[in-house]
Amino acid sequence: MNAAVIGAGGWGTTLARVLDERGHHVTLWARRESFAELLRQQRENSEYLPGISIAPSIGITHEASALRQKDLYVFALPSQETRLVASELSAHISKERSLYISASKGIERGSLARMTQIISETLKVPMARTAAISGPSHAEEVARGIPTAIVVASEDHDVARDVQHAFFLPSFRVYSSSDVIGVELAGALKNVIAICAGITDGAGFGDNTKAALITRGLAEMRRLGIALGAEEHTFSGLAGLGDLVVTCASAHSRNRYVGEQIGRGKKLADILSEMKMIAEGVSTTESAHNLAQLHKIEMPIVEETYKILFSHKDPREATNDLMMRDPKAERW
Repeated sequence: MNAAVIGAGGWGTTLARVLDERGHHVTLWARRESFAELLRQQRENSEYLPGISIAPSIGITHEASALRQKDLYVFALPSQETRLVASELSAHISKERSLYISASKGIERGSLARMTQIISETLKVPMARTAAISGPSHAEEVARGIPTAIVVASEDHDVARDVQHAFFLPSFRVYSSSDVIGVELAGALKNVIAICAGITDGAGFGDNTKAALITRGLAEMRRLGIALGAEEHTFSGLAGLGDLVVTCASAHSRNRYVGEQIGRGKKLADILSEMKMIAEGVSTTESAHNLAQLHKIEMPIVEETYKILFSHKDPREATNDLMMRDPKAERW
């Protein structure tokens, strides 16, 4: 295939490498012209993925015209920038028989749209030609060939299968799914729970606390997902439980890091100003809070995380409020 990866962060660079290793003709598009030039000169993404080389066979560009006539478009952008960038590039993106893949994990603020919905709407392409990839897949590990398994979801079985084969490597196993809603929501919502997991680390709580948080956080993710049309079993799979566990526990996790710093007493604005990469869970917390209110879904962990991030509630007070809720039966 002729493939274009739109977004030259750590994940975009990694996916470009995967597609290149699979034998496709790959173009990596960077939004900043100066950054594209730096990548071409260094053949390494030293800002987002240091120590990993970019093969000479991968074309690197800032020019929108270089995106024409591709079979596969992979959007590896911060979720809140996906609509804007897709709109800017739309005139240069092929609209006939191409596949359009979201590799972002977020929910758009305001519209509360998923990334495949944004891509379909902005590019004016059928939803059936879109797909979402998700799962426990830190770029730092995938790029080093560490065995990883992800899931690709599309409404069209043939599209899911084609994307599955496009990325499949000995170190990068790809499963397929038809539950686009579940895969996208799970990938986004787990970042909210990961912020909370980081807060427990920063506040000095223990393994018991984190295990309870992961378990009940997964219950909230599932509850909202089902209300929005997702399939229950997706939340026990790679996009749900798999990604939740790795994001809550890994030192690579930006969302866990944000929570850890908050648990230690730092202000959110100060934390974000010091970070080079995006912690998607911050904006997703707001979107998840709004979705829960809109659909009248009980999500106490998400609600308390929202209050900590946006109303400056003390994390220990929020923890106490969660622990002292009325006794309930354990229901999923």
